[in-house]
Amino acid sequence: MYFQRIGASGYALGKIRTVTPPIEQSRRLRFASAIDFMREAIDKRIRAVIPGDEGSIASALLTGKRDPITPAVSDAFYVSSLAHVLAISGYHMATVAGIAFFFIRGLLALVPSLASRRPIKKWAAAGALAAAGFYLVLSGAGVATQRSFVMIAIVLAGVMADRRALTFRTLTIAALAVLLLAPQSVLHPSFQMSFAATVALIAGYQYGLPWRANADTSVGARVALWGGREVVTLLFASLIAGLATTPYAAYHFHRLAPYGVLANLLAMPAVSVWVMPMGILGILAMPFGFGAIFWRLMGEGIDWMIGVVLWVANLPGAVGRIQAFGTGPLLIGTAGLLLLCLLRSPLRWSGAGLAVVASLWAVMTPRPDVLVAADGQAAAVRGPSGSLSILHSGRDTFATKEWLAADGDARPVKDATLHDGVRCDPAGCIGRLPDGRMVSFAQSVEAFAEDCRRAAVVASPREAPGGCQALLIDRKAWLGHGAALDRRPLRAG
Repeated sequence: MYFQRIGASGYALGKIRTVTPPIEQSRRLRFASAIDFMREAIDKRIRAVIPGDEGSIASALLTGKRDPITPAVSDAFYVSSLAHVLAISGYHMATVAGIAFFFIRGLLALVPSLASRRPIKKWAAAGALAAAGFYLVLSGAGVATQRSFVMIAIVLAGVMADRRALTFRTLTIAALAVLLLAPQSVLHPSFQMSFAATVALIAGYQYGLPWRANADTSVGARVALWGGREVVTLLFASLIAGLATTPYAAYHFHRLAPYGVLANLLAMPAVSVWVMPMGILGILAMPFGFGAIFWRLMGEGIDWMIGVVLWVANLPGAVGRIQAFGTGPLLIGTAGLLLLCLLRSPLRWSGAGLAVVASLWAVMTPRPDVLVAADGQAAAVRGPSGSLSILHSGRDTFATKEWLAADGDARPVKDATLHDGVRCDPAGCIGRLPDGRMVSFAQSVEAFAEDCRRAAVVASPREAPGGCQALLIDRKAWLGHGAALDRRPLRAG
């Protein structure tokens, strides 16, 4: 909200009334209102035809409205590494532009006089650019969509100028454009993962394809006829993009996707060949009243995709959890990725060494012994078993859920073992560290007298009296500059 220049937020109670605005709407606001009205209309039409999760996913692909889907399906998309399908990014933009390009060029090629005398390829590129621009506006113009549109625009401009466009220069210009529009996006996982995947894919296609697309060999021709080249290329692309985005997925979401390549291989061809084309045809046919036909067909493709992610998510070892680590391994891993992709000399293989160093550093990151929520209402301690035990969960379980995810712990927030080794009474709760020292969560002022003498760490949402001998994390710490948690040989976070 800070970067969107929103100074406050709140709730409106009572019935909403529509009143005349005090000032005349600007052209920009009228345009935004018209686009939002169109998005809402398409969203309602889609959901009227496709109910449930299929309708939510279809609307997300076409309008960018990502309403909640059921937890089981949502988790399955993340576990199978297909969550990128739910956010409009480069893949969706390229699909829309590609369909528009080949459709327009195919129609123009039906006219011999145009095909032989006019640059119909350039005309098709201009039409595809217009389609991509409309898709950008319709989808809400998120950061990933902006980056994708800039890259697609540069590629299509290269086609119109008879220049090679899919290079690292294209990616550099796209990155600069996005950072000029939204510099804060560099910290967002969408920016990091999309650019990492694109860098790796460009490098892979330039230096690592098992054969060139224009290879003219009898063996290559036979394999291509059976679709083998396309299958291998898809496998290669899924593997490269998956490896490139792994450090960022592990850092932001504490998850790995061991079967990501399998899920992408089974689901993405259906999305490219069936789901997205049917969705585009549905939007084109909507003004004529025939959109429902294509959206039902789109729903069948989405049903296949949901079946794939649920099947992959239930495979043994599908949920790859990893504990949280700092920015150091992420920066080292990023440097390794850039060396591997950008350098052409044998020195680029030093990037693989950096990737190994980053992986070892991430795995060896020490885990905190004590965790305290930002508002002081929840706390956890690492018990003798090495797992977290919850001292107090506060009014909600959000902090507990985040702590378990960051710890690589698969237990749900309501698991009974989360309270093993914890003793509570009206005054507060206590737990034990692996070395036997006590950690206290004081809920009343009376608890400080005893806890400050016996405990190594005392956490509380209240302000403690002076003279506490334990490492204190109380209300005074929240109102000040935070607590210094590294003053003793005790890891805390």
